[in-house]
Amino acid sequence: MISPETIYRLLKRNDVGLFAGVPDSLLKSLCAYLDDHCEAHEHIITANEGNAVALATGFHLATGKIGAVYMQNSGLGNCVNPLTSLTDPEVYAVPMLLIVGWRGEPGLKDEPQHVKQGRITPGQLELLEIPYRILDSDSNLDALLSDLFSTMREKSCPVALLVRKKTLSPYDQNKTSTYLSNMTREEGLAGIFELADPTDVIVSTTGKTSRELFELRASRGESQRDFLTVGSMGHTSSIALGVALGCPNSRVLCLDGDGSLIMHMGAMPIIGSVVTFQSFRQPSFQHP
Repeated sequence: MISPETIYRLLKRNDVGLFAGVPDSLLKSLCAYLDDHCEAHEHIITANEGNAVALATGFHLATGKIGAVYMQNSGLGNCVNPLTSLTDPEVYAVPMLLIVGWRGEPGLKDEPQHVKQGRITPGQLELLEIPYRILDSDSNLDALLSDLFSTMREKSCPVALLVRKKTLSPYDQNKTSTYLSNMTREEGLAGIFELADPTDVIVSTTGKTSRELFELRASRGESQRDFLTVGSMGHTSSIALGVALGCPNSRVLCLDGDGSLIMHMGAMPIIGSVVTFQSFRQPSFQHP
C-alpha cells in the first residue's frame, strides 16, 4: 500500500501548492494527512467538486503553481462544466491534478449507487479528454506522477489519478474535533420519530443518515416507507420539495446533512419561495 505521506511529498516536489476537494472514503487517509500537515491556506475542503476545480484554477492563475483536486468519482459530474468550459486547453488551459477515488470499479463489490458510475468512470475521463493513470498498491507512484505531470505541462491541461480501492495505507489523524452537543445522530433521529406523525413523509439524505433511519424503522418493527436517498449527494432537499409539491396535504420532513446541504445551497431560496407561494394558495400545505 502507498502511504499518504509519500503522495504528499511527491506532489509537493512537483510544485503542487494547493489541495482542495470533497472527502471520499477511498481517500480518507490522504485527506486526514493533509489536514494534519498542510497550512490552513494550503488545504481547503470545498462545498462541492466543481468549487474545488474553480479554486485550483484561481490559485494557478495567481501563482503559476498546481492545484490538486481530490474527489470520489461520483463527483466528476459536478466538475463537467468547469472542466470543459474553464480549465480545458481550448479555453483557459489550466493545468491541475485530479485525484479520483474509484468507487464501483467493475469486478469489485460496492453499493448500488456506485456500480454504474464505477463502470463509466474511465469513459468519462476519456470523453472529457483528460489524460489519466490508474493507481493501485503496486504502482510505481514516482514514475506514474512524473508521466502525468509531464503530460500536464506539455498540454497545459488537467490530468487525473484514478485511485483503486485499498491503495492507500491507513493514517490516524492527530487533530480532534470538539462538538457543542454529545447527542448522536441516531439519538436525533429517534427524537424526530417521537415528534413525527405516522402520516408524515420522510426523505433522508445519502450516507449514514438513511442507513440509520432504515435500521430505526426495522428495530421498531415498522414498514419501510421513507425515501432513502442513496446517491446524488446534495439534492435531497430538492427531492423533498418535489415530494411536497406532489403531496400538498401531507407534511414532508427532509433529513439532510450539512455537507449535502451546502453542496447546492441555491435550492434553499427556491424551496422558500415555492413553499411561501403554495402557503398562500393552499392554507393546508405543510412546510417540508
